[in-house]
Amino acid sequence: METATQTFRVGHAADADWETLVASVLRQIGDVPAGANIGFVYVTDTLDGDLPLIAEKLREVTGVENWVGTIGFGVMVAGREYFEIPALVAMLGVLPEDAFKILPTVEKPGDLLPDNVMNWVGRANPMLGVVHADPRNAYIGDILNSITDDTDALLVGGITASRGKQAQIAGGLTEGGVSGVLFGDDVTVVTGLSQACSPVGDIHSVTKARENILIELDGRPALDVFREDIGEVLSRNLDRVGGYIHAALPISADENGDDAGDYLVRNVVGIDPDNGLVAIGERIAEGDRVMFVRRDGPSAAEDLGRMLADVTGRAGRTAKAALYYSCVARGPNLFGPDSEELKSVQAALGTDVPLVGFFANGEISKNRLYGYTGVLTLIL
Repeated sequence: METATQTFRVGHAADADWETLVASVLRQIGDVPAGANIGFVYVTDTLDGDLPLIAEKLREVTGVENWVGTIGFGVMVAGREYFEIPALVAMLGVLPEDAFKILPTVEKPGDLLPDNVMNWVGRANPMLGVVHADPRNAYIGDILNSITDDTDALLVGGITASRGKQAQIAGGLTEGGVSGVLFGDDVTVVTGLSQACSPVGDIHSVTKARENILIELDGRPALDVFREDIGEVLSRNLDRVGGYIHAALPISADENGDDAGDYLVRNVVGIDPDNGLVAIGERIAEGDRVMFVRRDGPSAAEDLGRMLADVTGRAGRTAKAALYYSCVARGPNLFGPDSEELKSVQAALGTDVPLVGFFANGEISKNRLYGYTGVLTLIL
C-alpha cells in the first residue's frame, strides 16, 4: 500500500479560462492526500496575470499553504508539453514534517534570510533547493551563491519565462529575485543536467580578450581559430552560424571530481572579420578557457539519454516525484513537435512517476546559470 510520504499527484489542463483549468486540475488530483503539505504549480505566460488567482484557489481548495511555482513559455507534465495556449500543471504531495522550508525572495546578494529559515537550516541541514529566478535581476548568479553560503544547499531550477508578468509563487506571490523551496537532509534527492550541444573543436586558452570580445586564442587571432573549429563549409558563410554554433566555457572538476567535462554555453553575439574578433555573451579574461560547440537535435537527444541513465542509475529506485526544467530553445525546437523531450524523460522514469516543470528563460544547476539545458530533479 502506498504510504502518505509516497503520495504525489498531478493534474494538468489547457485551452480554457483559469477557473476552468483549476477545476479540471483539482478533479484529476482527486482527494487531497492525508498530510499533503507541498505543491508545485506552473502556468504558460498566456496566464501570467492569473497566476495569483490560480495559486490562491489551489491553496483554498486543497488546504495546502506551501505552493511553489512560476511562469514559463511552456509547461510540461507526464510526457506532454504545452506551448502557446493557456495551460496549467500542478503537483501536490506529502513530505515528512519539517523536511522542507519555503525560501522567500532574495533580491540582492548578501540579503539576510529570515530567522525562521535560518533556524530551520540549523536543524535540517538542507542539501538541495529548487528555485525560480526573476530574469530582470542582474545578480542572479551572485544571489544563488549567497543563498548557498548561508544554507550549504546547492540550488537547481529555472528562470521565469514570460512575455508579460514575471511572477513567482513561494508560499505567496512574489517577484524580483530568487525564491523557492529548500529540502532538508531527510529528503533524498538526485539531480542531473543535460546539454543540447556537442564540441566542434578543442578547448582553447584565451590569450587576449576585452570584456566579452575574444581577440586571441592560443596566441592566434580568435576568428582564425573559430573558423578552423567550425569547418570549411560554415566558414564560407559566417551568417549561418547564428543559433547553431555557440561558445562554451568549460567547468573544472570540483573537489569531488564532479562536473568534469561540463560547460556553460553562451551565444556567439558578433563576428568582426576585418579584425579577426569573436564576441560572446559572457565577459572573458586572459587565462580563461573556451571552446566552440554545435547545437542540434541529435546532440541534444544523445546527451538527454546519457543524463537520464545517470540520474535513474544513481537513484536506484523509483522516484516519488520529479521536477524538470528545460530551455525554451529545446522542446519542439530540438526534439520535434510531439512532446518528444518529455516523452523521453517520462519513459526513463516510468509512467507512474508524477512529473511537472516548465520551459525556462535559463536553467540553474549547482548554482550555475545555464542555457540550452535540461535540469531534472528526483524526489526519492
